[in-house]
Amino acid sequence: MSIVSERPAVTGLPVTALGPRFGAEIDGIDLGRLDDDQILALREALVAYKVLFVRGQHGLDDAAQIEFGRRLGEVTVGHPVHDSGDVAPEVYSLDSQDNGFADVWHTDVTFVRRPPAISVLRAVVLPPNGGDTSWADSQLAYESLSPGLRAYVDTLTAVHDGSREFGYYLAQRRQGRGNLWEGEVFTELEPVEHPVVRVHPESGRKGLFVNPGFTSHIVGVSEYESRGILDILYAHLTKPEHVVRHRWQPGDVALWDNRSTAHYANRDYGDRHRVMHRITLRGDIPVGPSATGR
Repeated sequence: MSIVSERPAVTGLPVTALGPRFGAEIDGIDLGRLDDDQILALREALVAYKVLFVRGQHGLDDAAQIEFGRRLGEVTVGHPVHDSGDVAPEVYSLDSQDNGFADVWHTDVTFVRRPPAISVLRAVVLPPNGGDTSWADSQLAYESLSPGLRAYVDTLTAVHDGSREFGYYLAQRRQGRGNLWEGEVFTELEPVEHPVVRVHPESGRKGLFVNPGFTSHIVGVSEYESRGILDILYAHLTKPEHVVRHRWQPGDVALWDNRSTAHYANRDYGDRHRVMHRITLRGDIPVGPSATGR
């Protein structure tokens, strides 16, 4: 078993690591007032720690969240098919009163050819308790697989299908016309293929790139074998030593790297109200080990 635990040093920000390999809090900063060097340091910290939590951002509204995102990268439309109502088009509103739940392990929008690189989530309305979110480190999960299994999954490709989650929504609630994403309007959710192991374009580290929310099957194996392989990978990905959990407070913002994480939002707060606003930054086409020679 080989585990890579080293992370590059991050300077210019008060970073407090939450564990030896994954997750960090950044205290005493205002995301709306960072200078250019701090923005670069934040991007560096995201690659290193994969998920960052910043408390006390009470002055951040949708417009400021979007502007902050534009300083980090290219902000996308909030979602390829979901209509979040009376918010900016860049915002994806997860409202528990409108079925806005994310209680399955997933990586954001992997059912498109170029999934988002980074997500920024802001707490808007929180229940008095419950509604925690957990993130899993897909790189550490890959690195802690046995060498033989790592070598095997390096060769695999998986299909990601958004129709299981959003197909009915697109057909019925949007009448077959979604949002403008990557220059074209989404009118159907065609499955896409991504490598099971993704090489991070900045760090070069490998990570598992499958998730129960959107991955339908492994290409080139039987349905039975596909389910067995995916079940093994999902169970390993979400082992407690690969996971960090965040208990939300008013003013919290979480940023994470979709190229190296999956996440899960607890649906344990009954009929109490929970609203989260998310923006995403444009990513690249996932590349596997065979394409990079790694």
